[in-house]
Amino acid sequence: MADARHLIAITPEQPVADEGCKIEALLRAGWYRVHLRHPDASRVEMRDLIESVSQRYHDRLVLHGHFDLTCDFNLGGLHLNHRCPTAPALYSGPLSRSCHSIDEIAEADSMSYVTLSPIFDSISKSGYQAAFTPDTLSSLDKCEIPVIALGGISPEHFPMLDCYRFSGHAMLGAIPWEGTCEQVADFASHCVVCNISHYNQ
Repeated sequence: MADARHLIAITPEQPVADEGCKIEALLRAGWYRVHLRHPDASRVEMRDLIESVSQRYHDRLVLHGHFDLTCDFNLGGLHLNHRCPTAPALYSGPLSRSCHSIDEIAEADSMSYVTLSPIFDSISKSGYQAAFTPDTLSSLDKCEIPVIALGGISPEHFPMLDCYRFSGHAMLGAIPWEGTCEQVADFASHCVVCNISHYNQ
């Protein structure tokens, strides 16, 4: 029996109503991590978002910016990207990184995991289209660190992604961030059931 893959949520570019409640709903359902993206958020706004989430879930939150907030909270890691490509000098916690090619993965051997995108046409970014062939994705077998599929991912894609050596699925556009907390909770639970039921077959 194969293990179910990690489920990772990425917050949208702009904050949404009741965001802390929605983040908690995802984590309460059993998702592995929630990445706090918000590239335009100020340090104060990011602090407020973290504080809106129950402290019991802080170690499953990952920052995409304002890395110095790791001094104030027990967070789940930092995600390196084009805006923030390096971790603070004294940081020793988990790191992840955005990758857009197999070669980039090979250069990220010190990461806890990497995201690889776009696997499918993006739901949240217009014109951001799938960039990998089946042959390219088959080369993931040679990767030595966990690779998370990102880009256009929805629960319907879980079975086809099982053909490749992905360690998890990251979602942004498929998550009903603009909906209610209850809608996010229902979606989160549905994804967990799909993930577990598929890999228990």
